[in-house]
Amino acid sequence: MILGIDIGGTTTDIVGFKDNEILGFLSVKASDPIASASGALGKFVSVYDLSLDEIEKIAITGVGSSYINLDLFGIKTIKVNEFESIGFGGTYLSDLDQAIVVSMGTGTAIVKVKKGSVKHLGGSGVGGGTLLGLGKGLLNTVDFNNIVEMAENGDISTIDLQLADISQITIGSLKKEITVSNFGKFTDKANKNDQASGILNMIFQTIGMMSIFAAKIEQDKNIIFTGKLAKIEYGQNILNGLISSNFFVGNFKFPKYAEYSTAIGAAICLLKDK
Repeated sequence: MILGIDIGGTTTDIVGFKDNEILGFLSVKASDPIASASGALGKFVSVYDLSLDEIEKIAITGVGSSYINLDLFGIKTIKVNEFESIGFGGTYLSDLDQAIVVSMGTGTAIVKVKKGSVKHLGGSGVGGGTLLGLGKGLLNTVDFNNIVEMAENGDISTIDLQLADISQITIGSLKKEITVSNFGKFTDKANKNDQASGILNMIFQTIGMMSIFAAKIEQDKNIIFTGKLAKIEYGQNILNGLISSNFFVGNFKFPKYAEYSTAIGAAICLLKDK
């Protein structure tokens, strides 16, 4: 058995592979890197009724892995490049060998996978951390699910300046509902639900357009979205709206278990070596 652990800025994810198949996965809060990694390992062993002797190696990745310099619980622990983990995890879950993989975590990272190699293309500070930070500042909540629920009941037209607000004619192939300026129409009439919809719209449109630019430069037709934000249906609809607005001719993929993708990729890196 090989375990993959992704120690992120807000959560730590762990996945187990047994006989080259996924056994299971779980997440814990990432307050302290060492404590969260040890806690995730202990919880995983308990939940899946395992003994430490069954675990051959542990692959660790993510920003918090830099703080771990010892074997966890005496098990061989190997640091794995985070960008490779992102790339191989996304393509594994999507059953592709070539694609743009976008990791939407606390921030956002974008990589290209081709012929078994991974290239880091860039990233952004816009991500899950942005969602929680603006949620606290504008909505007085840091509850992830609460913010999403509020957005689903919001009216984006009271927040974002749209093409129809400033032009009586279409411009090229742009639809009248296209966003001209995120929060460019923010008025006193906008309630908390509207503000929540504006936050999510800005985050997902920013990540989506960056991903599209990367795919066009790399001449790739497949973009895989991973991380916890990739599981938000509201966000998926925003991203798919970029395709329906003719910004991109290709495929957006939101794989099952996308939130554990980087941890899965870390374990796969060891499996590849083996």
